Amino acid sequence: MNLSPPQEGRGYRRHAMILAVLALLIALAGGVAFLIFFWEKRGTAALGVSLALALACLGFGLIIWAHGLMPREEVSGERDLLPSSEEERKAFRDDFVQGENKIARRQVLGWMAGGTVGLLAVGSVSLLRSMTRSPLPVLFQPAWRKDMIVVTAGGKPVSTDLQDGDIVTVFPEGHAGSTASQTILMRVDEKSLRLPPGREGWTPQGFIAFSKICTHAGCPVAQYEKNINLLLCPCHQSTFDVLTGAQPVGGPAGRPLPQLPLYIDSRGLLRAQGNFSSAPGPGFWSEL
Repeated sequence: MNLSPPQEGRGYRRHAMILAVLALLIALAGGVAFLIFFWEKRGTAALGVSLALALACLGFGLIIWAHGLMPREEVSGERDLLPSSEEERKAFRDDFVQGENKIARRQVLGWMAGGTVGLLAVGSVSLLRSMTRSPLPVLFQPAWRKDMIVVTAGGKPVSTDLQDGDIVTVFPEGHAGSTASQTILMRVDEKSLRLPPGREGWTPQGFIAFSKICTHAGCPVAQYEKNINLLLCPCHQSTFDVLTGAQPVGGPAGRPLPQLPLYIDSRGLLRAQGNFSSAPGPGFWSEL
């Protein structure tokens, strides 16, 4: 009995084999890329694309494998107790060898599929390390240090040319654009300041700076009413009094904006005396 499929069926399976192998190879590459991106602390976009590629190609490869390579015909034959003829034994050997090749090909696909699943499992275990960390550790590590020059978002040092009532977003030199270090710099009447004890000398010539991250929900505090010296967060209308050290006077914020101590160097450039007076961001993060 000859169970060999027609020539068209063999060609179809060959193409299916190629597609399945390519899909599983791409899935393996996506799994490896995901692990590399995760341990190198790449962005969420790189992690998402690599993981989606691995899962999509794994699924596609398994579907092609199931529909194109797995046998679908049911074959039955009579069980003869009489001795087989030489022709029958030859036909059996031919069918057996052909089946052995099919099994070998499926084993290759099985190893590739298993390798992809294994990589995804390793990636899932790797994600467990994130559970031991604060969800937003960057906010506890602003870049401000003693003697750092205050610069604009474009990296230009800030001098004493800032006028009363002006406001500008500044960063420590070399860290322009840093989320945790973004700071609001203003110039006010130095005689009007009523800062908490211990902050004498933090505001040379009326220059005063606070973290730009609202202490309610982390939105950027971007509006300044210079006539009444109030900072306003546009998200939930938290209001901070600049003259009293950015104490909250309205809205849901429960603690003041962290203040950055400043001084003016011999070249007339603003520099930081040290870090913020407290950790920037919402108050509940300090409990993590």
